[in-house]
Amino acid sequence: MRSLFVAAAVGKMAPVLAEKKLLEPDGPLAADLPSEEEEGQSLWLSILSEVSTRSRSKLPSGKNILVFGDDGSGKTTLLTKIQGVEHGKKGRGLEYLYLNVHDEDRDDQTRCNVWILDGDLYHKGLLKFAVTAESLQETLVIFVADMSRPWTILESLQKWASVLREHIDKLKIPPEEMRNMEQQFVKIFQEYVEPEGGYQGSPQRRGPSGQDEENIVLPLGENVLTHNLGIPVVVVCTKCDAMSVLEKEHDYREEHFDFIQSHIRRFCLQYGAALIYTSVKEEKNLDLLYKYIVHKKYGFHFATPASVVEKDAVFIPAGWDNEKKIAILHENFTTVKPEDAYEDFIVKPPVRKLVHDKEFAAEDEQQFLMRQQFFLAKQPATPTRASESPARGPSGSPRPQGRTGPAAVPSASPIASVKKPDPAIKNNAASEGVLASFFNSLLSKKTGSPGSPGAGGGVQSTGKKSGQKPVLTNVQEELDRMSRKPDSVVTTNSSLTENEA
Repeated sequence: MRSLFVAAAVGKMAPVLAEKKLLEPDGPLAADLPSEEEEGQSLWLSILSEVSTRSRSKLPSGKNILVFGDDGSGKTTLLTKIQGVEHGKKGRGLEYLYLNVHDEDRDDQTRCNVWILDGDLYHKGLLKFAVTAESLQETLVIFVADMSRPWTILESLQKWASVLREHIDKLKIPPEEMRNMEQQFVKIFQEYVEPEGGYQGSPQRRGPSGQDEENIVLPLGENVLTHNLGIPVVVVCTKCDAMSVLEKEHDYREEHFDFIQSHIRRFCLQYGAALIYTSVKEEKNLDLLYKYIVHKKYGFHFATPASVVEKDAVFIPAGWDNEKKIAILHENFTTVKPEDAYEDFIVKPPVRKLVHDKEFAAEDEQQFLMRQQFFLAKQPATPTRASESPARGPSGSPRPQGRTGPAAVPSASPIASVKKPDPAIKNNAASEGVLASFFNSLLSKKTGSPGSPGAGGGVQSTGKKSGQKPVLTNVQEELDRMSRKPDSVVTTNSSLTENEA
């Protein structure tokens, strides 16, 4: 019994010993098992492989957006609105912004550089800081056109396109590299397929597609990609809400807007560009523009089809349009032909000159009063006073010169007497007439025989001859009235009386 137990124990230990012998350094299986160092290296290799895989799936950095447009076209306002900033600060020369791009699938985020060139051609030399030969492949170009001034759209697009082409030529990119960029862009343009879905809730990364082999590549048209830059281009028409203003104030009709759209779409075909009508005021197509940008630069899924139904919300992706589709707009033309020049039909309206009253600087008050006093002093005697004189002397009488003096004495400011007439002006005129009669009587006395007695009688006889009431009574009343006036006035009148005498 004991021997059987020992034999069983030995039989159980035999496999364990055999396995231990195999795992020993001299055993036959030692070479096939990894060592601790090899296990550590394989662990690091797996970690590096995983990190490398994740890094390749992350959003790339260094993407650029280059924006062109005239002053006042709204390019800075458009990009700051897309950026999420309500009130962006406008700069000069070359402005810099960035767009936050978020990938919800992989919870990744990056920044897209935005360079906005000033509307003055003087600053085009600053493009060398925004786009270089190395960064050209990572650049998307946006041409901004102002729909509130449609007569400037085509000229503006052609101007900034020539500026961009001139800058690309200065980069001196190797011909082979530039040719590869152009061919790749042509392939993307030709392989465009109209999506069947609608808007997506958020931009998603583009998944692998097995439909590329089934796509039918159509040849390019006659006027398509004649100016291939090798980079994606987007034409953005801003302020499209101003179309209603153009209809009311400048009598624009559907024909005008179709004519504008047809010329813009022809320009887009030459550069293989997309076309989007936007309005920051009404927040129209802003989200669509952002989704199209990240689709072109980061490969996000984009499922928005072309839209040409609404005249103020047009969207035409690159690769969708052609000459036949543009010809549909020509069917509505009645007063214009498709081949007519753009500036001949979309004419700048004449500037309406507003009539403004001329502005004069206020004159100093004292100078104004002195000038009025000078003018009043030059005025001749009024007919009223002349007609009230009872006895006008013969021609050559110095009476008018003596009469103008007392008239200006009672009032220190002649303006006050002109602006605010004295209620007793009639009484003053009558009193002056009495004084004139008195002075005339004195003059007639002097012209009579000297030394004749009864000077008073001479005055009375003069009054009788002239058919007037006795003058002495009126003169006495006037002298009494003058005696009641202030001393300065009486003194002045008395001095004038003595001079007259």
